[in-house]
Amino acid sequence: MSDQRTLGIIGSGNIGGAIARFAVNAGLNVVLSNSRGPDTLAGLVKELGPLARAATPAEAGAAGDWVVVSIPLKHHHQVPVAPLAGKVVLDTTNYYPERDGSIPELDAEQVTTSELLQRHLPDSKVVKAFNNIWVNHLVALARPSGAPDRTVLPIAGDSAEAKAAASELIDLLGYDTYDAGTLAESWRFQRDTPAYVGVYFKNQQEMTADDPGGPANAEQIRTALAAARRP
Repeated sequence: MSDQRTLGIIGSGNIGGAIARFAVNAGLNVVLSNSRGPDTLAGLVKELGPLARAATPAEAGAAGDWVVVSIPLKHHHQVPVAPLAGKVVLDTTNYYPERDGSIPELDAEQVTTSELLQRHLPDSKVVKAFNNIWVNHLVALARPSGAPDRTVLPIAGDSAEAKAAASELIDLLGYDTYDAGTLAESWRFQRDTPAYVGVYFKNQQEMTADDPGGPANAEQIRTALAAARRP
């Protein structure tokens, strides 16, 4: 890798856009993409400045030293396969049946969302990340490396090398990481678990839309992951 590394982003909505801002602030090149075409990202690219450009999903995937996939789960089959071969792919997806339609394997808890993406990208190394934090809190809680109130995000993946690479990126973006295990264990921080969203609220009893967010350390994340139960 050159000193000037690149983050490819497939899906430039709320989470993808926030990650892009962190990446530019960290001095990374960013290649943004979405399903509607590069022209629709002109405003965001202008806001981000000269380190950012827009492209197609295939081009963003090919350009990235890391690639973030942040799209509705129902569209995961549209993620380009060949350009992502050999890449570390950070998967932010969550399963919302009311949006994604029913996916029987997920309903039966036979696989996790990231295992579905890994199956679609057999030559990539998928790491689950960024799926368990509300975007407002993601923006609010980023801190420089070593800050005493730095927040921890769980990650999961089947490759130790890929998880190390993902942790390096996440560190640059403003967060520490906690290794939650394999992709099969990533259900522990999926929707409706103790480690999903609520752990980052300052007021965890109220959890209102104007909550400013509160840092969560490694012990809090470990405890929340351990408390996860399947029905």
